[in-house]
Amino acid sequence: MEFTQLTPGRAFQSLQSLLYYTQRIVTPRRLRKAVVTSLAGYLRARHGMPESKTAADLTHEKALAALHADGHALLGPLLTPAQLGELHGYLADKLVAPHGRSLPTFLAHRPPPDVRMAEYSLADTLACPHLLELANSAPLLRLAAHYIGCKPTISAIGLRWSYPQTGSGSGLQAFHRDCDDWRFIKVFVYLTDVDEAAGPHMYISGTQHEHCSMRLQAYSNDEIASRYGAARISSVTGAAGTGFAVDTRGIHKGMVPTQKPRLLLQIQYSLLPVYMYRYDKPQRMAMGMEPLDGYINRLFVRPPKK
Repeated sequence: MEFTQLTPGRAFQSLQSLLYYTQRIVTPRRLRKAVVTSLAGYLRARHGMPESKTAADLTHEKALAALHADGHALLGPLLTPAQLGELHGYLADKLVAPHGRSLPTFLAHRPPPDVRMAEYSLADTLACPHLLELANSAPLLRLAAHYIGCKPTISAIGLRWSYPQTGSGSGLQAFHRDCDDWRFIKVFVYLTDVDEAAGPHMYISGTQHEHCSMRLQAYSNDEIASRYGAARISSVTGAAGTGFAVDTRGIHKGMVPTQKPRLLLQIQYSLLPVYMYRYDKPQRMAMGMEPLDGYINRLFVRPPKK
């Protein structure tokens, strides 16, 4: 995903800037909740809720309860070994770019020594086997809709490598909060095996309920340990295909891998589009794909030509 220009200057997007910073400056929890309730009610009346071929089950109820209470929930295996094989086969010759930069690109298994993270292009991500189908699977849409309060918008989708490095992390690899929209969750899926040496995701349970100031900041490991204690720090490890949902308004980070690279899929579901992103013209769906909900997917894909 690329960022739009939210501050005055060349390519400044005044409307997007207004919409983005409006939700940033509303920090009181009760006021934010009131806005979310009103917006979700309007969108629910206008667009309904996702259709589900299966009734809500115990797994869904447990994940939703964990999200509300702790801000994160394990979802178990979301991709099979066969699907992972097809996915990696497709990505084998695709180029990646360093995180936050478009150039220079390189093959994922040959990273320059100074690159900590790298991402596939949006076009390659959307064309990657099984990813759009997973993002639109009934269990994930149902979970996102019930947490957000209405039919969600898929507002970001990406594939990111994290490479082994020494030293402490910064940016996404330091403890921080996200403030992308009024309400949102992210579903992460490990596409490689992740243990403590491969940079697991970490989350401070319950911090999604805390007051979040308008100015976002990074938190040191010592500050987190002192303020919250070890009992509230969760670390997610698992085999390739393992998925988990996170309200990243809470404090979290991806640890710096020390020995093995990590490939992570991120799918973001939100109340509205994320106005700090620049959304290009949606891509045409491939013929033969199962029809996708036009509202949920409107930022990235559109129906195939008839």
